[in-house]
Amino acid sequence: MPWYQSEPVSGYWGWHWTMNSQNPDRLEDGRYELASHFRPLIGPYDSSDEHVLEYHLLLMKLAGVDGVIIDWYGLSDFRDYPQLHRASVELVRQVERLGMTFAICYEDQTISALVDEDLLDETERVSHAVSEIEWLARNWFSKESYLDLDGAPVLLSFGLDGLSDSEWSSSLQKLAMPVAYFSEHHKRTAAIGAFDWPIPSEGIAYVERFQAESQQWPHSIPAAFPRFVDFYEQAGVGRSWGSIPDDNGRTFRQTLDLALDSQAPIIQLVTWNDWGEGTAIEPSVEFGYRDLEYLQKRLKGQDAGAALIRSADLRLPYKLLQLRREGANTDRLEEASIALARGDLRRAREVLDREALSQK
Repeated sequence: MPWYQSEPVSGYWGWHWTMNSQNPDRLEDGRYELASHFRPLIGPYDSSDEHVLEYHLLLMKLAGVDGVIIDWYGLSDFRDYPQLHRASVELVRQVERLGMTFAICYEDQTISALVDEDLLDETERVSHAVSEIEWLARNWFSKESYLDLDGAPVLLSFGLDGLSDSEWSSSLQKLAMPVAYFSEHHKRTAAIGAFDWPIPSEGIAYVERFQAESQQWPHSIPAAFPRFVDFYEQAGVGRSWGSIPDDNGRTFRQTLDLALDSQAPIIQLVTWNDWGEGTAIEPSVEFGYRDLEYLQKRLKGQDAGAALIRSADLRLPYKLLQLRREGANTDRLEEASIALARGDLRRAREVLDREALSQK
């Protein structure tokens, strides 16, 4: 989720940290006041901060994750969409720099929002979607780092509040290139499959039902998630969707095992950093590196070089971030960053240890 703004970087605390009710400048018992039941280990951050993005991606890479699915709100000059797009552009830059992969999940609910505000005519819904996907095709789909499936760029759409099934069919038919399109939960007519997402009212039972239903489709994207505990009701912005318990890490272990056992070509981790819904596997004050350590064990456990990667190495990106924030030697830290990205952990440790000593 590229939707966080922090006062030190953007000049204000964005809605996703505050939900108009919390003040991240306030500390209570050593905890930042955030619109979340949990706290990121590095504190509240800005999604356009290149060093935070580097930390996120290197953590993913060390845990065995290949890339990111970016929640993209399009190009319209409306609400915070321009800010989200700029953060997405920076994220893509870091993905390419560190040799990772990315794909887009299009929030087509933005089209309905534009129509509701009389910024888009009802008759322009499909043409607007086509123009945005064509922008993706020109600027991102052709990149070597973009995720493809069966030779076509992968595109997801979130929710059911945007284009209808028939509108998605019309939109994809108007594109000059084929797209490997996935809808949420259930396969739409023009989709090659669907991706899973937590449903609090059903919990793990829906995961198993999704996997059974998906056997009928050409492809599917199962999801692994640690919990679901949203903050909407506490913030007064809406009713809670309900909850899925963390169960001392069992929820993540069970959903990840089910996803991996499915042998699907793509698996989505839900989520890296949706703090407002409590689904983050990004290291937190409450859970530390627990979920990433299990992920690393499952994904790296069968690699030939697995013995060279330890759970302790997951702490190296944080060490790099701290040194960047302290103003350590930029060239040396860049060397450590590239070494981490390449898997040369011995060299990365040497550089980071030396820089840490020089800072004392």
